[in-house]
Amino acid sequence: MDDTIPLKSAKESKAEKLLELARRRGFFWQALEIYGGVSGFVSFGELGVKMKNRMIELWRDYFIHRHGFTEVDTPLISPYIVFEASGHVNSFKDPMAECSKCHKKFRADHLLIDLGHYVSEGMSLKDMGKEMNKGDVKCPECGNTKWSLGHFLTMFETAIGPYSESEGFMRPETAQGIFTEFKRLYEVSRGKMPLGIAQIGKAFRNEISPRQGVIRLREFSMMEIELFFDPSNSNCPLLREVEEEKLRILPEELVEKGVEEPLIMSVKEALNRRIIKQEWLAYFMALSKRFVAKLGIVEDKQRFHAKLPNERAHYSAQTYDHEVFLDKFGWVEVAGHAYRTDYDLQSHAKKSSMDFSASVELAEPIRIKRLKMNIDVKKIGAAFPEKASNIMERLKEMSPEDVKKSLDEQGEVLVEGLKLPKEFVGFDEVEEEVKVRRFVPHVVEPSFGIERLVYATLEHAYWKKEEDRVVLKLPLYLAPVQAAVFPLVLRDGLKERSLEVWENLRRKGIDAIYDDSGSIGRRYARADEIGVPFSITIDYQTLEDGTVTIRDRDTWDQKRMDIKELSDHILGALRSHNP
Repeated sequence: MDDTIPLKSAKESKAEKLLELARRRGFFWQALEIYGGVSGFVSFGELGVKMKNRMIELWRDYFIHRHGFTEVDTPLISPYIVFEASGHVNSFKDPMAECSKCHKKFRADHLLIDLGHYVSEGMSLKDMGKEMNKGDVKCPECGNTKWSLGHFLTMFETAIGPYSESEGFMRPETAQGIFTEFKRLYEVSRGKMPLGIAQIGKAFRNEISPRQGVIRLREFSMMEIELFFDPSNSNCPLLREVEEEKLRILPEELVEKGVEEPLIMSVKEALNRRIIKQEWLAYFMALSKRFVAKLGIVEDKQRFHAKLPNERAHYSAQTYDHEVFLDKFGWVEVAGHAYRTDYDLQSHAKKSSMDFSASVELAEPIRIKRLKMNIDVKKIGAAFPEKASNIMERLKEMSPEDVKKSLDEQGEVLVEGLKLPKEFVGFDEVEEEVKVRRFVPHVVEPSFGIERLVYATLEHAYWKKEEDRVVLKLPLYLAPVQAAVFPLVLRDGLKERSLEVWENLRRKGIDAIYDDSGSIGRRYARADEIGVPFSITIDYQTLEDGTVTIRDRDTWDQKRMDIKELSDHILGALRSHNP
């Protein structure tokens, strides 16, 4: 057997070199290496964590602070009923192919795509099975060509507490935590509408066979916003700020034809042509383009790819994937923009029997007919003396229509874990004057994957100035280390003076490192490959006149500067490059 490794393409070579740099310098690497590693999990080191944090702060500036949105933090684990209501239990599944010989399991669509087959995200399991068993799809483990297919639920299951019947799931998105807390968040905001709620945190997807490193993970970080708005007043007041922004778009009609070259049009034109159906969706897409450009990814390496109706998530009326082009992986989704309508709030309202509506004051009062719930306080008090007050309080929060429907269909309604029969609650139709209009808000969601953005940013920053010199030309505000201090030699007081300069920079809030190992050339090279924008050398002239040499990472230009001006110069440069 020939054990030689085939030569890799230039694209693969660059990707491998970038991953080697990421491992060696402590950006990220495959987790659990001492036990052979586990696919779909990565660990971030110091440089990676710093870069992630700077990226998150940039995202907060773009999407939260400037809009006055609220940021929340909700549980990573939720009970079964949450994801049953949201539709994930029935819909969050991937096609799984099992080899009939060695019984290894793989993502069926990924195996087909690797061989050049066209596979839409909505392709049926039956059609996929036919393609898989034509004889050209070989098992990566044993070479067998016979497969059996099925669906695999891609949420991590767990038990909540010591009882196995109390089933829960690790969240596959942060969004459901926002939807389940909408009533409380709406109250806290004092009825604000539109209402923007953001969340940054971990999500989990039990991928069948993740094979793309940091691009496809089982545990990953997300930055998401749920923008709630009145569907009768759905205009985005911020649209004028972005309406002339040019987007590279692959609308549904082009996707259906298999066209890869996007249209280039303004946000305004895309809305007028109904290529983007909702103003808030268009606004966030334009903002997303600007944000990704700030990461150093140029416009012609970005595009918005429409999901076809049979490819969209179960909750979406329109979805665009924001994709960037990567040398090894091609076009990769780094963000998703979905118009979720009122699907999630209606689903949780139905399952919980809670009222998820918002309200707006009317210019003139109107008369309406509504269902009034009459609670038999005496019967409830007699039947449940210790829980009566909680039951009645909970009933008042519930929708009369939902309570009546449950009683009519099931003969009982579940309240506080107790079953209340029909005779405990009655109903009347009443007419009354109202001064508010109630509605269930619609939702637009921009959602970003942090690890993918980190990798994409690093790849687009990776630059070879000379044959053996790698420079990470990261935007200044993303650089994990902002300055490096080097003594020319370690004698005659230069080391001590260098340590003083290093300490002073850190006191001024500059993330600086000190390095006295090897030649100056090697120290410059080490700084360049982790993206340090400024390298400062302390030499004998420093001892004479108090000046240092400061070197620019991208140009390699050097100039003398007074030590007293050093921190202001660096902080000024960092501020000038901030968005």
